[in-house]
Amino acid sequence: MNRSYETVPRRKVSDVSVTLGTEHFTKANALVREALGKAATVEIREAFAQRYLGCGIQAGKTLLIHGVPGNDMACYMDGGEIEVFGNAQDQIGNTMNDGLVVVHGRCGDAAGYGMRGGKIFVRDGCGWRVGIHMKQFEDKRPAIVIGGDAGSFLGEYMAGGVIVLLGKPGRYLATGMHGGVIYLRHELALEEVPKGLVQGAVDDADKAIVRSLLIEYNAHFSDDLGYGVDTSGEGFFRLRPASSRPYASMYAN
Repeated sequence: MNRSYETVPRRKVSDVSVTLGTEHFTKANALVREALGKAATVEIREAFAQRYLGCGIQAGKTLLIHGVPGNDMACYMDGGEIEVFGNAQDQIGNTMNDGLVVVHGRCGDAAGYGMRGGKIFVRDGCGWRVGIHMKQFEDKRPAIVIGGDAGSFLGEYMAGGVIVLLGKPGRYLATGMHGGVIYLRHELALEEVPKGLVQGAVDDADKAIVRSLLIEYNAHFSDDLGYGVDTSGEGFFRLRPASSRPYASMYAN
């Protein structure tokens, strides 16, 4: 346990609540959209795997979800905030453009699939292919922080953005990665470093990135965990492509 850590202030309370229970996902999403039309912050109770919750919500709107949201929560999200008080299923933040997703538990496969902006914080571990096809453009640099272990293919085909992993990676880490950076707390053995990638110690610029994200991680989860993670950025290892154009030989000049 590390007691010298930093946090930033916690967030919002709900204005309106919606109980989903066993409603079909189509009806459930209609109820949520109706509530968001009336209030900035909506609390969802008894989420039972309904898909697409928070799809496309924009800045100024917040969902506080109790239960287990279904696949594609926060897909195409464009600036809103979603906080899940429990686990989340697959493909959260699919093609997310901006905003914030916080999961007080673990998430399934392919979180952040094609993610273009915003941040996803997961308190515990994650399934396979998290961060697949993440990308960035100019000042849009998405970030995913995973507090536990990751399943196989973390950062697969990653083209941009940042992943911070506090636990251990699974097999086939960063397969096809050609952009962005993954920060690992556990150093890979030389034979474990994927072909075309390089592993190295973090420098001051890397530490600043990791530090900022871990301060946010603590703000969301230190109360749950009963402690905060070290926010210094020390002890991490950077994994990135060896070349900015790793597939250049496959195309005509």
